[in-house]
Amino acid sequence: MNSYVMYIVVTMLLIISYFKDKNKTRMVIKKAYKAFQNILPQFLGVIILVGILLSVFNAELISKIIGNESGWIGVIVSAIVGAITLIPGFVAFPTSAMLLNSGAGYMQIGAFVSALMMVGIVTAPVEIKYFGKRITIIRNFLSFLFCFIVAYIIGKVVGGI
Repeated sequence: MNSYVMYIVVTMLLIISYFKDKNKTRMVIKKAYKAFQNILPQFLGVIILVGILLSVFNAELISKIIGNESGWIGVIVSAIVGAITLIPGFVAFPTSAMLLNSGAGYMQIGAFVSALMMVGIVTAPVEIKYFGKRITIIRNFLSFLFCFIVAYIIGKVVGGI
């Protein structure tokens, strides 16, 4: 229901914008369309991959590997997978929701998303080029440690520990 309200509000604002300045509105719509075209392949690729993984791994297996019962081992596995995966944030959160619905634990997903957003194993070579090896290693190490702090806090708040 909330999404319908948002669509109505956005449509009304777009109409108001169009009447206020037709050229700017057209330009913004073209830019948004191009951004959508650039994002769509990544988004679809990850969603398809997650869909395949969810069909291959049933909820019981996901729950066993990264569910509440997996404890800190599951948190470590999730953090490592998040650290070596390169997924944009707009894909990470829906993916995390799908994993939660399939039996993943909140602590494990917290560690996964934190590592995904903060640790850059794949992007480390570029970071080393601009910031140097020492700074890159320190930043990634501290970010990786912070993932466990996030998981611990989520576990305390949600009751996963």
